[in-house]
Amino acid sequence: MIEFLRKLWKFVHPYRGRFFLGLACGIFYGLVNGLLIATVKVVVQLVFEGEVDLHQKLEAAPRWIHPLAHQLALLVPEFHAPAPGNTVSWLLIISAIPAIMLLRNTLQYLSTYLTNWSAMHAIADIRTKLFSHLQNLSLGFFTQAKTGDLIARITSDTQVLYGIIGGAFSSAVKDPITIFCLLGYQLMANTTLTLISIIVFPICLVPIIIYGRKVRKSARAMQAHNAELTNLMHESFTGNRVIKAYNLEETVSAQFRATTQKYIGQLMRVIRANEIPSQLMEVFGAIGIALVFFYIQHSLQFLPKDQQPKESDFLTFVLTIVMIYPPIKAFTRLHNQIHQARAASERVFELLATQNSVPEPTAPKMLHASHADIEFHNLDFNYGEKPVLRNINLTVKAGQLVALVGASGSGKTTLANLLLRFYDPVRGTVKIGGVDVRDVSTRDLRNQIAVVAQENILFNDTIRRNIELGRLGATNDEITAAAQHAYATEFILHKPEGFDTVIGEKGVSLSGGQRQRIAIARAVLKNAPILVLDEATSALDTESERAVQTALDELMKGRTTICIAHRLSTILHADLIVVLDQGKIVETGHHDELVRRGGIYQKLYELQFAS
Repeated sequence: MIEFLRKLWKFVHPYRGRFFLGLACGIFYGLVNGLLIATVKVVVQLVFEGEVDLHQKLEAAPRWIHPLAHQLALLVPEFHAPAPGNTVSWLLIISAIPAIMLLRNTLQYLSTYLTNWSAMHAIADIRTKLFSHLQNLSLGFFTQAKTGDLIARITSDTQVLYGIIGGAFSSAVKDPITIFCLLGYQLMANTTLTLISIIVFPICLVPIIIYGRKVRKSARAMQAHNAELTNLMHESFTGNRVIKAYNLEETVSAQFRATTQKYIGQLMRVIRANEIPSQLMEVFGAIGIALVFFYIQHSLQFLPKDQQPKESDFLTFVLTIVMIYPPIKAFTRLHNQIHQARAASERVFELLATQNSVPEPTAPKMLHASHADIEFHNLDFNYGEKPVLRNINLTVKAGQLVALVGASGSGKTTLANLLLRFYDPVRGTVKIGGVDVRDVSTRDLRNQIAVVAQENILFNDTIRRNIELGRLGATNDEITAAAQHAYATEFILHKPEGFDTVIGEKGVSLSGGQRQRIAIARAVLKNAPILVLDEATSALDTESERAVQTALDELMKGRTTICIAHRLSTILHADLIVVLDQGKIVETGHHDELVRRGGIYQKLYELQFAS
């Protein structure tokens, strides 16, 4: 528990001023509750009995209840009601109740507002830190993680922590003060009645302990089911074309319904664990009041008249009981809320503790990739336990176009990923200009490499903004020039808003060829000395491929290019063709040379051009 609170405090600490001010208002709120009860009793006694002998009541208070009561008795005078016709005096006396109530509610408002302000900013910081941390994790992390689960951790799990900071911490301070103040006052004013009424209080702890054990397990399961729901929604929305094409609407809806039922089942267990103890608390409270009535009914006949409780005593006693049980109920829920928050926080802090498998160098070197050779030396790489690349040795000369070909799964894209340092090799090195890429900051490395992939991600923004992502801050003239080099200007200007046309999620309003040319324009604008083409034309029809290939030819001029090719027609004039098979380089050479050898490349070539 202490470790959980310590981690949470790190995020609250920047806002500790307002947070502690909110807690202080909560403390004063608890103190004012006792003052409110005392004021009500004084006003009732003045109205109905004509005087208030506080001196006698303080003097009668037992020393074990209030050590200062006997000292206060010497300082407090006896109050007498004003004359019946003195309206102003009566108005001042009676108005004390709404005045103290106003003070009480103002303190409660400030306590709630300030603690929630601190909580909102702390949770915003947690979400921002978590999101930034995830952005900086390696590509290997995202190949294993579920998108919906990550979204749920950032949104749903952190929202549970908000309830702890904004409500539970304040309740943990405010409610005990309220309980002790009201109990303390009642023990001073009506010791016997108060002790009788709280006889049943120890019994109230039993259901709290019993149900508190169930909350943490249910809360953890509830957060997991919520993540399943988020993941299912993400997959169904992004894969909607497949769902409709295969008539899977009912299947997906049934999965969603089943997961929702699991979530509801765990949620109801948490609700039961929260509500049953608090409702039993009210029942036990009623039993306590019943015991008080029983005591009064049987004891009044044996007490002298001057020692019998007055109506004002009983009125304030009942009012105190009414006011004391809400904070006690809230305090019983606090135990379960903390268990629920701990379960959610485990998932959040687990992500924050995830280490990047591609660490940044402590003293990064400068990288000058322009006119620099790329070397893959004795390279081995595994995906988990599965070997993907074995003993790769390859040199890409500056300005060369080197094509990587081979069957699916032969390691072509993995080689490009190692160059971009999405992963680190198990053995061997990747060097640019003689500098190991592990000795260069990933930001510096990736600034000098442009990528055009088979599936380029475009964002739900304007065409202009999607091109500008290649180099943030580029001028409109530079963006237009990049689009012209990518042969994209013609179709862009035919759009209703031109460069300001919003293209939808993942560029859904554009054709495949148009999306590729936007991606090429982005790469042109980046103007990086190294270019990686990852099957950039393999998913296009013949007409679109020609347009995109023309744009790619323009882009490759003057750059060192590594082209991962599925269609061999696009790399016939490559300076070097590298053939991979089962993670090893089996052939290298020019197109004509490889065809004459009659090896794997020649078979691939015949399969594609047999017709």
